[in-house]
Amino acid sequence: MSQPSPSLPSESSAFITTFNPTKAWWKSACIYQIYPISFFDSNGDGIGDLQGIIAKLDYLKELGVDVIWLSPIYRSPLADMGYDISDYEDIDPRFGTLQDWDELVKGVHERGMKLLMDLVVNHTSDEHAWFKESRSSKTNPKRDWYIWRAPRYDEHGTRMPPNNWESIFQGSAWEYDEATDEYYLHLFVKEQPDLNWENPDVREAVYRMMRFWLDRGCDGFRMDVINMISKVPGLPDAPVLEPMKEFQSASLMYANGPRAHEFLREMNEKVLSRYDIMTVGETPCTHDPAQIAEYVLPQSRELNMVFQFELMDLDLGGPEADDGSVESLCALMHKPWRLADLRQCVAKWQGHMRAAGYWNALYIENHDQARSVSRFGDDSDAWRAPSAKLLALLQTAQSGTLFVYQGEEIGMKNFPRTWGLEEYKDVATLNFYREELARRAKAAGTPEAAVDMSDVLDGFQKKARDHARTPVQWSDAAHAGFTTGTPWMRVNDDYGRGWNVAAEVRDADSVWSFWRRALALRRHHDVLVYGDFRLLLPDHDQVLAFTRSLHGATALVVLNFSDRDAAVRVDPPYVDVTKLEPALTNYTDEEATRPLGGHDIRLRGYEGRIYL
Repeated sequence: MSQPSPSLPSESSAFITTFNPTKAWWKSACIYQIYPISFFDSNGDGIGDLQGIIAKLDYLKELGVDVIWLSPIYRSPLADMGYDISDYEDIDPRFGTLQDWDELVKGVHERGMKLLMDLVVNHTSDEHAWFKESRSSKTNPKRDWYIWRAPRYDEHGTRMPPNNWESIFQGSAWEYDEATDEYYLHLFVKEQPDLNWENPDVREAVYRMMRFWLDRGCDGFRMDVINMISKVPGLPDAPVLEPMKEFQSASLMYANGPRAHEFLREMNEKVLSRYDIMTVGETPCTHDPAQIAEYVLPQSRELNMVFQFELMDLDLGGPEADDGSVESLCALMHKPWRLADLRQCVAKWQGHMRAAGYWNALYIENHDQARSVSRFGDDSDAWRAPSAKLLALLQTAQSGTLFVYQGEEIGMKNFPRTWGLEEYKDVATLNFYREELARRAKAAGTPEAAVDMSDVLDGFQKKARDHARTPVQWSDAAHAGFTTGTPWMRVNDDYGRGWNVAAEVRDADSVWSFWRRALALRRHHDVLVYGDFRLLLPDHDQVLAFTRSLHGATALVVLNFSDRDAAVRVDPPYVDVTKLEPALTNYTDEEATRPLGGHDIRLRGYEGRIYL
């Protein structure tokens, strides 16, 4: 049943933002993130590789991709899937060689595309030569390249970590080194010791490595947890928010630290400003627009844009920081999200970027997030395709550089709840399970085998990072055509039911075909990239609606985020919407493609339209 048609309230300046940005190639670009181990395997060993990426460059060009971002391909023990780097200037043999990388960047450039590398410099692997020297003795010249501290002792003489910080991946953020009788800091797993950015030699070594890749042909960097490189002086204890826990969430002590901007300005001066490249930083644990702006305002001379996590945090449970953020990189707790929160988040960041004068990064999936159609859409058989297309409309109709994650373009979804714990590979997921199992067993005084963990597995099915890491589904062949061997991770079971690239490329009504049309529309209409943003229907419980306007052109965007019909009336005083024509809709029948002709619009379940 359709709900009553609400009228647009009087226009409020809180929902109107005017913008006059300068243009740049990276602002209108579509950037496609590749998680190499799961993209395409060229040699049958079950692991995606660089030659596999080379084989799919024409596919990416046809989709409408402008820039490829590679998750780490450097030498690594894979304690955290490549984000623990043991050699920054070499390729892990599992992925190929430096010569393969040279061939890749050549093929990318020949097709008019660009290539980004993942810069992971908050930490290294504990197998990196720098750390091996650092831990060899307290007098080694590289001892101060990492963050070492002496133990604390309680009143009973028991050795304790230097402070109460919790690792983002559970447990203490400190690891004891018996040989030197000190602890080293690791915000992530113990195999990822944090670099000491206070040491100028560390910074210079990082800058040399960046020049190595830029001089070789790299077109820029995505910078992993770049807002964590400066820690609070003295490394004090974090506030106790959860008294029952030994270690406490400590993002206030290391996110957006006191010298972070100084370090990034230095990086820009010595490296970034000397090349025609783009940069995007990752800034978790930060919802404050003023803090975000400091990284990306052009006059700051730091980064082009950053990934903020507020949209990703809409369905996260758990303790919040002062700014409303949570430890979002590995939070596996779930709560239902509300359209009102999503609307507010979109309007907030579309508005603030214009008011402050910087640029956004748009994304709804990446290697750290579960699949968007399973989180923000409806991945049931009835609604999967419409809601995946709706999310494509949401992304392509906003200002900001657009990031698409591998498989998002074919509507890949989370794997089913029937998969057991043995199918999960991610260290964050497995650490959380082990710690929660031990906690429950201790609290109940029962053996771990008797503990019910079904609710935890329910949460994993919604939120685990593993869902983004299943191999890309290329065809209905064995293992979805990802490999001729045994895949490193199980392929989602639905690839044989039409959810694969080969089937969708042939289908003009598929999610893939829709993404291709959406990217083409965005490319040909600057109003979708640079236009002003005006929020409509701010109180509607089903529909997100807004207009974009630029130099006399106007776009109207209406998105129904429910499986129920919705009737709305849009009559903003600043534009005659009756003159607009449907430019892109995720329903293809006569009703969806009919010109407006009036102010009333009826949307069916998960229906979305862009009028121009």
